[in-house]
Amino acid sequence: MTTALLSTADELHARVRHGRRAVVMTMGALHEGHATLIRAAREIAGPDGEVVVTVFVNPLQFGAGEDLDRYPRTLDADLALAGRAGADAVFAPSVDEVYPGGEPQVRITAGPMGGRLEGATRPGHFDGMLTVVAKLLHLTRPDVALYGQKDAQQLALIRRMVRDLNFGVEIVGVPTVREEDGLALSSRNRYLAPEQRATALTLSRALFAGRDRHAAQEALRARALEVPSTHARAEALSAIGESRAAADAHAVATAAPGGPAAVRAAARQALDEAARFDPPLDLDYLALVDPADFTEIADDYTGEAVLAIAAKVGSTRLIDNIPLTFGSPGAAL
Repeated sequence: MTTALLSTADELHARVRHGRRAVVMTMGALHEGHATLIRAAREIAGPDGEVVVTVFVNPLQFGAGEDLDRYPRTLDADLALAGRAGADAVFAPSVDEVYPGGEPQVRITAGPMGGRLEGATRPGHFDGMLTVVAKLLHLTRPDVALYGQKDAQQLALIRRMVRDLNFGVEIVGVPTVREEDGLALSSRNRYLAPEQRATALTLSRALFAGRDRHAAQEALRARALEVPSTHARAEALSAIGESRAAADAHAVATAAPGGPAAVRAAARQALDEAARFDPPLDLDYLALVDPADFTEIADDYTGEAVLAIAAKVGSTRLIDNIPLTFGSPGAAL
């Protein structure tokens, strides 16, 4: 299949459409994470539909001192990867095509959620992101648009914008793709020297430590609920390594499932252990938040959550996150 390279909206609109159009928005420098998004889009669009990949480095979402000028531009390689993954067209407009007449006077505002976490670190970033997403949705006119869950706050804001402003498009989130050692795929990973990359693994290690603590607590709690509050409960818990089960069984069974405080503590411990690394990790935030608004969750919270982290290694800023669920059927005794 030949993948068309388009630079204007008129070229894109002139294409004959039969089935569903699925769009994957990128800033280029495509990697396997993007390929996964494109393959998912191909599956959704089906053989009769169309997959369009946008490649546009949006100046509005880069703040002062950020890496707009050095952000990698690899259009030829992007076109080849997109084609292999199943894209029908790559839409790579110029800045003038997206913002005719200069920076837009009217923009999308991200609201309170846009000022938290990434928004607090990068003021105005999400306003610029939502503005270009809105424009690209209008320019590409998709039935469905796919975004990676690695940018969890971005995905949440796009979903909110589409719902609040009645965009007629389905938004699909695709799970984060990782390298074998756990590092989340990112176009910025190419900036990392070998020793910096070793430090960067701290991000995923901290997240996995929180996830593993949560899983262990859930397993212990589920086992505790399987037996009555008697000596049998103590024996059951002792069998899975809890020597103090007789004293702890009732507390474990009735505790808030998964323990947000324990998840935070486990992730923080992993970060503390990495403090001696050279080069060091410069942490922006570690947060355990409600994905509906990205506010910190309480210790008695139940429902979906996101454990998110952002940090710099040298001059390269990286983000990562994992989803967690607190609470399960039968939680109340």
